Amino acid sequence: MIDLRRLHMLRLVHQYGTVTSAAEAMHLTPSAVSHHLRELARELKVPLLEPQGRKVKLTPAAHLLIEHADGLLAKWEETLADLESHRAGGAGPLRMCGFTTAVGGLVAPAAGALIRDDPDLKVEVRECDTDVAVGLLAAGDTDIAVIEPTPDAPPSDDLRFDREPLLEEVYDLIVPAGHPLAGRTGVRLEHAEDETWISVEPEVCAHHQQVLAYCGAAGFTPRFAHHATNWSVIWALVAHGLGVSLVPRLAGGPADQPVVRVPLTGDAVPQRRLLTCVRRGSRGNPLIDRGLRALRDAVPARCARMPAA
Repeated sequence: MIDLRRLHMLRLVHQYGTVTSAAEAMHLTPSAVSHHLRELARELKVPLLEPQGRKVKLTPAAHLLIEHADGLLAKWEETLADLESHRAGGAGPLRMCGFTTAVGGLVAPAAGALIRDDPDLKVEVRECDTDVAVGLLAAGDTDIAVIEPTPDAPPSDDLRFDREPLLEEVYDLIVPAGHPLAGRTGVRLEHAEDETWISVEPEVCAHHQQVLAYCGAAGFTPRFAHHATNWSVIWALVAHGLGVSLVPRLAGGPADQPVVRVPLTGDAVPQRRLLTCVRRGSRGNPLIDRGLRALRDAVPARCARMPAA
């Protein structure tokens, strides 16, 4: 019987173009991935990869295999879901992951509610970026990922995954208490054009580029002076008068910090959409279904819950 994980490795090599990049996505060594793909080619008695400069490309046989593999993997997930139904829900573990604000604002509350409702249920939570979450999901190392969709994570035509809208949230401007904008019921983003700006380190997540894009749409380029790696530090920098920042509604900071959220108004208020992502065919798994329902119930009132597809 073919090892399904080897099919996933082949797909990642096709996606990233190199064995090394695919290995990094799976937290394996390139030699381990190469070994598994050689074994897969030996089992199937067809070549799967051929060199293309510094990269590799899939042979026609490999492309054919991937086309069939997506359906096979989805069918396998449906089989697992049926088996889980026979276990009457089981005791887990249910594994969920998401990026920092998704874990703090959604996954943690959902996991807590599940455990309070069923103390015997095992729930495992992992904080990671969206691209890592998608890799974990495809490898079978997590069951539900809360993601902020990008063109590449995962591609909308990737048949391995089943994505569903969860919520939409707008961004707020945060300013120190006593700031001239702090007492306003709403401001346009361009009103902060002359402020000193604070953002997350560009290498940490997409926040820096998003702030640049949102401010650019408002007609100005923000003058960044400070960067941080988490929201609590951004809160502290704002609280001490070092600048302003944009934060999504799910993000929060220490309650004792003198920081004020100011709602944004205008024609193009910055916002983002979050999705739940599972392996195709697994949504019928009772545990996964419970987790998805808990995530929907955890959407706070300050965000707009999206209708299920």
